Amino acid sequence: MHPILLQAGSLKLYTYGLFVALGFIIALWFTKRNAKFYGVPDQMVSDLFFTVLISALAGARILYVLINLNAYRNNFLDIFKIWNGGLIFFGGFIGGTLGAIIFLRIKKMDIWKTADVISPGLALGHSLGRFGCLFAGCCYGKVCSLPIAMTFTNPDSLAPLNIPLHPTQLYMIASNFILFLILLAIQRRKRFNGMFFLSYIMLYSVFRSVIEFFRGDFRGNFLFDFLSLSQGIGLLVSCIALVFMVIKLRSRHGNR
Repeated sequence: MHPILLQAGSLKLYTYGLFVALGFIIALWFTKRNAKFYGVPDQMVSDLFFTVLISALAGARILYVLINLNAYRNNFLDIFKIWNGGLIFFGGFIGGTLGAIIFLRIKKMDIWKTADVISPGLALGHSLGRFGCLFAGCCYGKVCSLPIAMTFTNPDSLAPLNIPLHPTQLYMIASNFILFLILLAIQRRKRFNGMFFLSYIMLYSVFRSVIEFFRGDFRGNFLFDFLSLSQGIGLLVSCIALVFMVIKLRSRHGNR
């Protein structure tokens, strides 16, 4: 793989940063198309995505740094080098959600309805953005003897070199794209505002938790070295989403 796509002197184009940017662009493009069916203005979507981008990047990086704090004790400036890899989805999810809630409160927009609008686009953009992990070698898997194993040889890669590993980056690319297709399939069966967003959270958490068992990089411990921090957060977020799902379904039936 090629962590550095192009280099001209000291100027470098990192593949990770490129795909994160492309993921954001495709998520914004699709969400704008999707928003037309909900009557949400284009400019509102653009402003919301910019807010989510900043707050999500901050949250994703902060959680990664906290988990790998020892690596930054003597290299403080490296904290800001996100183009080298080092973002955790659930940190970004928490940061992006908080940023979005504040923005929508200020704009007096329906939070649950807007969350439904952006969910499919987020899944699609996340799928594309994970190609950045593949090229950078971050989020790598455990040693693998299967035919699908990947071996990284580029010295700039963040993955262990010359060892066959589970292609966990490909697992995440595929799972997010499948999630995108599922959300599209159920869009016409909406029962309440927030249904797609809550489905997105729960399904992503399930997919991610399964893939985490094949990860080989350190991700923090949550429970007796059995669950990673991302699995723990995913479990907690899924339970919260399930509670909201039950409450909204009961409220809907109660209003009939």
